[in-house]
Amino acid sequence: LMALSQRLVMKQGQSLVMTPQLQQAIKLLQMSSIELQAFVEAEIERNPLLDHGDGGEKTQAIVADAQAERLDQSFSVAGSGGPGEIEAQSSAPASSADGQSMMRDSNWSSLRTSGHLSLDGEDQDYASSLSREVSLTEHLTGQLNLNFARQSDLLIGQHIIGMVNETGYVTGDPLGLADTLGATTEQVQTVYTVMRTFDPPGVFARDLADCLKLQLRELNHLDPAMEALVDHLPLVARRDFVALRGICKVSQEDLNDMLVELRALNPKPGHAFGSDPVSPVVPDVFVRAAPDGTWMVELNSETLPRVLVNNQYMANVTRNTAREADKLFLAGCHAQAAWLVKSLDQRARTVLKVSREIVSQQDAFLVNGITHLKPITLKVVADAISMHESTVSRVTSNKYIATPRGTFELKYFFTNAIANNDGTGDGHSAESIRHRIKDMIAGETADHILSDDDIVDNLKRENVDIARRTVAKYRESLNILSSVQRRREARLKG
Repeated sequence: LMALSQRLVMKQGQSLVMTPQLQQAIKLLQMSSIELQAFVEAEIERNPLLDHGDGGEKTQAIVADAQAERLDQSFSVAGSGGPGEIEAQSSAPASSADGQSMMRDSNWSSLRTSGHLSLDGEDQDYASSLSREVSLTEHLTGQLNLNFARQSDLLIGQHIIGMVNETGYVTGDPLGLADTLGATTEQVQTVYTVMRTFDPPGVFARDLADCLKLQLRELNHLDPAMEALVDHLPLVARRDFVALRGICKVSQEDLNDMLVELRALNPKPGHAFGSDPVSPVVPDVFVRAAPDGTWMVELNSETLPRVLVNNQYMANVTRNTAREADKLFLAGCHAQAAWLVKSLDQRARTVLKVSREIVSQQDAFLVNGITHLKPITLKVVADAISMHESTVSRVTSNKYIATPRGTFELKYFFTNAIANNDGTGDGHSAESIRHRIKDMIAGETADHILSDDDIVDNLKRENVDIARRTVAKYRESLNILSSVQRRREARLKG
């Protein structure tokens, strides 16, 4: 029999410990500007040594003001410092008034998304997300992702969703996005036409008559008589039945039925979703072109909470405090306050550094438009600025950047990239691969239908390294039938 005994053993080892402050710093990175403001306000109420940056005897302040970085188009200013360093090549902070006027003068459009999980999927309050109402923006964004696969179509769709008010109507002309995004009018019109079929019926309408027509078309009830009735809604409001009978060319009985059906429609389809008011996007970062052809990247000072540690108050209270417990409490408050100021500064610098690298990588898009989106990944940006991918992921979550092409969520600049066979070059964007697959299938003949394996072989000859299942996924996203089904249809037509 073995005897059990206790003994004390010392072992040396390494382990990663997540301190509470480190966990909180990680959460700060992925907070939106609104969430950050609420967090800071709660800390100021809790900590007597913290105060707003509005003057007074303060001896320590957050230094993350609206710092600016200038980028030339040759990308020669990629950050070379460590994760927490910013190399200030030019100092031209813009005031909030400058930023607001820039947005007014440039006909900026707003891309707003909500309800997205972060790319890490960590620290999510799933209970609250399940219990709250789904907003109209979330409902439309979900349908957008199901109906479109190309990155350019998704960006156009998100801008159009940003133009929808709480009633579900579009405010402004969606086709005006073509010039802003560098897309064609036909591409914007195609995306907009599909989105007008989204649920709830009537959403994306331009006015009341358009909204009612969309709902009637969904019910397959938009005949010429009903269309004429909707085109003369002022007569309906005045109850001028004699005039309506003549215009619609129907009897009074039929007109009564049409009016009953018209009253059953929803004039404000957007009200069925989310009670929260639609709020405008407030950019965290501004990008503007400089006269010498470079890009100015600067933080929006309005979204940066100003927090100061009142060391003078700390010194006065400490001198008049005799109890050891009170001194320990004050020391803890001071340590927490100093940590918060440092963390906010680090967060601002990190957001600026990531944004600067994204602008550097996506220069072609900013200059030439949506068709020149470069396929970049989190790893590309992380390696360029010496950060971890998870840090870049958190920074790009819930942050918006205002550019001459519109206001975008930072994560929308990342597109999937397909590597080259030899591992060199920038690779190919998923959008360009889809376009190439579509062209291949469009050019096939009845005697030579391309299988997914044939497409893979053709792409490999073009120096594109792609798996068969990826080709199948892209083909399905384009609503293209399989080779077996296409061959069968070709025989029937022959």
